Amino acid sequence: MTTDAARMQALRTHVERALGEFVERQLPSPGDPDLEPLRTAADELLAGGKRLRPAFCYWGWRGAGGTDVPEIFTAAASLELLQASALVHDDVMDKSDLRRGMPAAHRRFQALHEKAGWHGSAEQFGEGAAILLGNLLLLWSGEMWRTSGLPRASLEAAQPVHDHMRTELMCGQYLDLLEQAHGENTFDSALRVALFKSGKYSVEQPLRLGLVLAAQERVPWMDDLCIGFGTRVGIGFQLRDDILGVFGDPAQTGKPAGDDLREGKRTMLVARTLAAAAPGEAETVRRLLGDPELDAHGVATLRQIIEDTGALRACEDLIGDYLGDALAALDQAPITAEAHAALTDLAIAATSRST
Repeated sequence: MTTDAARMQALRTHVERALGEFVERQLPSPGDPDLEPLRTAADELLAGGKRLRPAFCYWGWRGAGGTDVPEIFTAAASLELLQASALVHDDVMDKSDLRRGMPAAHRRFQALHEKAGWHGSAEQFGEGAAILLGNLLLLWSGEMWRTSGLPRASLEAAQPVHDHMRTELMCGQYLDLLEQAHGENTFDSALRVALFKSGKYSVEQPLRLGLVLAAQERVPWMDDLCIGFGTRVGIGFQLRDDILGVFGDPAQTGKPAGDDLREGKRTMLVARTLAAAAPGEAETVRRLLGDPELDAHGVATLRQIIEDTGALRACEDLIGDYLGDALAALDQAPITAEAHAALTDLAIAATSRST
């Protein structure tokens, strides 16, 4: 294992241990069989992921001079609970069946209702239970953050960033719904949704949290780094996600091939496609996009149009441009050499996830 890989694996191990210890003591009435499905759903949802958000937070902390203490792993790990909350709610809104190769939370609870033969609508029960699970994870995220054990001055300095990040995420979720309702989108409008819904809280704000926690204040160079580096990596991260949502291998993404197309996601990739498509191609995209019964042939047709219009190539080129600009901004930041190396690795990992 390389030094870089070992460093990332050690960070994941610390984050997963902190999550496990926190969730273990959260539910009231331990062993209550009625509450156990909530715990199981939370555990399995938290078991996956690359831990990028905690990693950006941790290396922000180290970059601004923070030491390698257990409390920073707890604070950083709380971002995984926020992410899990967003995923549960996102799957309900999108009516997704799978998450990371397993039934989405609302489908899991729906199956529980159906198997038990309970009264009422199994689908409504599943959605209601999933919404409550998402709310629970959101509450736990805030609690884990507040009780991380970091100095009070650090938490107070970073709290406005933490609050703003959660507000951005919720507004991004609403803008995503609005984008689908509008039906047509531009690259700029899709970019705005991607930034608020994913890019900022995946990279920019976790990095800012770590920096401010370590310094116990927010100074101008931090914002320069978070915007110049973090925002660009966040956009590249979301562009890569757009591509994976259409061309990704289900074994890697944990979702059926072309699932974003069935859900009618108005992504930056789709916006680029419609902008460059011939009238006939555009009509085909509009007709097939969002069809929940879209079959393999329909997915292949849309993929071909996306490639033929040059939208896929354009998005790949944009990812490369954003990454290059981000790394140039990182070079200007007064952070530790170890953090510089780690953030470089993270930026590459976030924008070049395997399709």
